[in-house]
Amino acid sequence: MMTFYWVALLIISFAFVGLLYRLIKGPSIADRIVALDALGVALVSIIALLSLILETKFFLAIILLLSILAFIGTVAFAKFIERGVIFDRKPNR
Repeated sequence: MMTFYWVALLIISFAFVGLLYRLIKGPSIADRIVALDALGVALVSIIALLSLILETKFFLAIILLLSILAFIGTVAFAKFIERGVIFDRKPNR
């Protein structure tokens, strides 16, 4: 079973490198945002596999934190593409 974890880690690492290339050379901003979101998923997967290989539960809190940050980042970038601003600042009257 341990060999399966190492093979999966290797495959996800290659995907991570491909996603980094797409993040840097993406033809459009939307492609870069999708690559950034996929990088977050790949990073969470890598950390989860390392947690399984090392047989520890320490990394589970890190996985949760990274998942939340990746989701918030994706939503913020999507809103920025749609409206041009992330926070709408309207004066109080």
